[in-house]
Amino acid sequence: MSVIQLENVTKIYTIGEVETRALDGVNLTIEDGEFTALVGPSGSGKTTALQLMGCLDKPNHGVVKIKERDAAHLKANQRADLRREMIGFIFQFFALVPVLSAYENVELPLLLNGVSAKERKDRALEMLEAVGLSDRANHRPDQLSGGEQQRVAIARALGPRPSLVLADEPTANLDTANGTQAMEIMQRLNEETDTAFIFTTHDPRVMTFARRVIKMQDGRVVDNGSR
Repeated sequence: MSVIQLENVTKIYTIGEVETRALDGVNLTIEDGEFTALVGPSGSGKTTALQLMGCLDKPNHGVVKIKERDAAHLKANQRADLRREMIGFIFQFFALVPVLSAYENVELPLLLNGVSAKERKDRALEMLEAVGLSDRANHRPDQLSGGEQQRVAIARALGPRPSLVLADEPTANLDTANGTQAMEIMQRLNEETDTAFIFTTHDPRVMTFARRVIKMQDGRVVDNGSR
């Protein structure tokens, strides 16, 4: 079953009298459990595509379906509910809450989803163990290395058991060893949970982890990749 579908999606940004067509009639389907890289030069549209998949923005034209729900025509609060229920995010700059411990950062989306206290604790500890950070649970982000912060972010994204995880340049601020470790962890969790992962990257080494590589250029998909 498809977790996400983009059907003839166009996104236009207007600044003054200048229009920029960030996406131009994109068609794309991602199935359950895929581990997919979205690649292309700066300005190719891959980050815009990720934002639309994550219900962070709406297209000017076309349909964005998440598990057959037409997200493109939902109200802002409905898109927020859909994000919370079905989508996890991993960001280039980690985006952890600085005053919260690693455990509390992983627990936070579970709290927002109304998960019970016992289940929150069990899931947060389970995810920290899955990324090898059980012994760092009580450390704040400023007490963690960049690699450790990104592993907390991975645990946070997977805690709510989403159908889809979107990762925007997840290794860009990590050295080679930590970047490789982060990708290996995401790959393993993808296989264990059957959660679909889509990540953008410029790094050829990161692309080698993907089972499918989708190439974009000038707002269009130029190579749909093979599954």
